Amino acid sequence: MSIHEVGAMSRWVAAALLLFNLLLLGCGFTSGVSPATPAQPQKIKHVVIIMQENRTVDNLFNGFPGADTVQTAISYGHQLKLQAIPFEQGTDVDHSHLAWWKAWDNGLMDGFAHAVYPVPNLPYAYVPQSETVPYWTLAQRYTFGDRMFQSNSGPSFPAHQYMIAGQSADADENPSGTPWGCDAPKTETVALIGPNGTDLPGVYPCFDYLTMADLLDERGISWNYYAPSESSKDLGFIWSAYQAIRHIRYGPDWTNHVISPNTQVLTDIKNGKLAQVTWIVPQLAYSDHAGAGLTAEGPSWVADITNEIGASPFWDSTVIFVSWDDWGGWYDHVLPPQVDKMGLGFRVPLIVVSPFARKGYISSQAHEFSGFLRYTEEVFDLPSLGSRDATADDFADCFDYSQPLAPYTQIPVTYSPDHFLQEKPSGPPDND
Repeated sequence: MSIHEVGAMSRWVAAALLLFNLLLLGCGFTSGVSPATPAQPQKIKHVVIIMQENRTVDNLFNGFPGADTVQTAISYGHQLKLQAIPFEQGTDVDHSHLAWWKAWDNGLMDGFAHAVYPVPNLPYAYVPQSETVPYWTLAQRYTFGDRMFQSNSGPSFPAHQYMIAGQSADADENPSGTPWGCDAPKTETVALIGPNGTDLPGVYPCFDYLTMADLLDERGISWNYYAPSESSKDLGFIWSAYQAIRHIRYGPDWTNHVISPNTQVLTDIKNGKLAQVTWIVPQLAYSDHAGAGLTAEGPSWVADITNEIGASPFWDSTVIFVSWDDWGGWYDHVLPPQVDKMGLGFRVPLIVVSPFARKGYISSQAHEFSGFLRYTEEVFDLPSLGSRDATADDFADCFDYSQPLAPYTQIPVTYSPDHFLQEKPSGPPDND
């Protein structure tokens, strides 16, 4: 099916949904869809998506003013108090699809401690607020979402596919080896989602479905994907969702738009370069991913990017979405809506940074990663991909396009852009 055919079908679906919603309203019901005005293309020229790693709302923003967080939890019928666990704690937590199913426990949300860790009840934890000050500062100045849900019920590989395509072809786990995607050895597979919390035998982790890059290319809209490299770009060892899309990996987009090292985004912005659509993925050391040898650099990394954009001519026309790609195995108390067999997964944090973002606002509308696609489609007048983006929320409640433009105030950081530019590469953030 061509992009034009997909677009025509999506417009027909949208019209049908509008008629359905009007009928519901006439019967005295509300549809749950935000009545706010959608994105206004004349004001937004740049969409930036920063994807960090493996945190829930209760874990990373515990106690954030106005947000729905808790400090106690139930684990298999026993009440627990959440414990403070810093970024530097050296144990990763199981966050596979199979682990998600156990933690979810048929909607009881009490099975997060299904595995044994060096720290008892390790998943029932939160990051001390002293380590997340730049995150909290951004969230307090702009918009924070406490109902942002991971698109899928599993780890990073499928999560990043939803960020670029609104689907993962039913892949629900990370691939069985490295590198991932179309550079994987022919023996490598990625499991598919099965019934009742199971995995089905895997397929080769290289796909050919329609992505946001295809829509952007057809309209001549610029885009870049900044990703860390494990080795050389020629070998394809790049943590990039597009590495798993055959026609991107082996087409001109891979050379022209997939940029490594990821730190080049800092120098590009300083030098007056920012694509109309940009994805940014961290390196391991500042990804926020739990594991040995990690640091508390992630909040500075994100704030350095927003600071660079805020000091640039791009600020007045930019929206920056900051989120975390999966739950990481950490506890969260909010039951996720189930929209299909792939998800939604547990809550992850969301920060919306823009001169048009509502100031000091807590968004409690249900959002997910495919909403980044929906928002981008509205800004640049693109057709739908016809995947989860067709029904995802577009973050409309997060914005007030009538508010006066205000200059960006720099966020204090512990680690400057020069620190990241000079830091020895630590590789991709997640190869669980």
